[in-house]
Amino acid sequence: MIFLKADISIHNLLLTLAAMLLVSCYGDSNSREEGANTASIPAVEAVQARYGSLPLSERLSGTVVAQNQVQLYPEISGKISQIHVQTGDSVQKGEPLISLEDRQYREQVEQARANARINQARLKQAQARYKELEAQYRRTKQLSDKNLSSDMEMETLEAQMSSAEADIELAEAQLEQSESSLQEQQEVLSKTVIRAPINGTVGQRNAEVGMQVGPNTSLFKIGDLNNLRIEVVLTDDMLNKVQIGQTARIYTGSAAGGNREVIEARLSRISPFLNNITRSTEGEIDVADRDHNLRPGMFVPVDILYGESRQATIIPTSALFTNPNTGEEGVYVAASLGSEIEPVEQVEGENLPPLTEPTGVQFHPVDVIAEGRLEVGIEGIESGSWVVTVGQDLLVSGPGQARVRASSWDRILALQGLQRQDLLQRVLDGE
Repeated sequence: MIFLKADISIHNLLLTLAAMLLVSCYGDSNSREEGANTASIPAVEAVQARYGSLPLSERLSGTVVAQNQVQLYPEISGKISQIHVQTGDSVQKGEPLISLEDRQYREQVEQARANARINQARLKQAQARYKELEAQYRRTKQLSDKNLSSDMEMETLEAQMSSAEADIELAEAQLEQSESSLQEQQEVLSKTVIRAPINGTVGQRNAEVGMQVGPNTSLFKIGDLNNLRIEVVLTDDMLNKVQIGQTARIYTGSAAGGNREVIEARLSRISPFLNNITRSTEGEIDVADRDHNLRPGMFVPVDILYGESRQATIIPTSALFTNPNTGEEGVYVAASLGSEIEPVEQVEGENLPPLTEPTGVQFHPVDVIAEGRLEVGIEGIESGSWVVTVGQDLLVSGPGQARVRASSWDRILALQGLQRQDLLQRVLDGE
């Protein structure tokens, strides 16, 4: 994953602001007694560095869409006479949603039905005429065999029979045409009732009773909210790492509000075609969202996990600091702290954990050898070292000492996971 030093610097600045506000709140009898002796000693937070490997991931922004999502348009023009559903209703395929005024279309059906009946009668009449001529021809033929009728009579009857046969064919064609017209008009009439094309939930209603609508009028959007799809953009350099089937973590809710949830799924599809301008393509993640934490149209952060780094000393990204005096990248280490220090899980209200006595802190240059979203693997310090994660800016020109509040990894990672606006809000709210 691309490691953004600018983002880390900004985030460290916000975390430092948090530390300063916490320190400003820390006022008890001990601090008053110490007075000027500790006034110039900054307060910072620190965690113990770990040893291990990092999950490698790409952080992406995903767009939620319904697996089956359709915009509903009428197939014919008309005025809405009745609306059978409301936004948010669940519907089944074939269920009526909207009825249009149908008097005109019913009249057209009745006219087509009347034409079909007329042509049916004409066919019967032509068939009867042919049968009559056929019988007359047989009788005349018998008389002709006995030389009791002329050849002219026979020729006349044969011509009349041919004409009657043509009349039958014409009547059959007219009947077929009228029946086809009747069926067509019935289909048009059926379109005055607009039905759900799929199972799903109704949304984005744009229909009111009395409204004149046509084939270009969007009435509803219907989507299956139980089966969703997350669409993400993949750049060409990501395609060397990201593959179909890899784990995807979708984050919902707000970290600031404490209701963030993680949905795990798999990268389902990757389009093989890249945009020749942006050099990017689209990936899709199928999600079964039975708890309805996601909604079509939402933007959600997504992590695609594509492996693990080699073993290294692991620290939070907020512990990395660029020394403004030397330009070196490194960490501040409180070398005198040991395993007897207990990390603090949470800070609530004014129940702030105690700070240590002033202890020495020293800047150590490090090399970053693996980068995760919230953690980095480094060389240059040993695992188990206490590294400062909040308040490094206070140490640059300080006395080389600090009062340290031991924090937990979970707390620091949670702070890092906050959006900048959320972090500032929590700082201002005293959380």
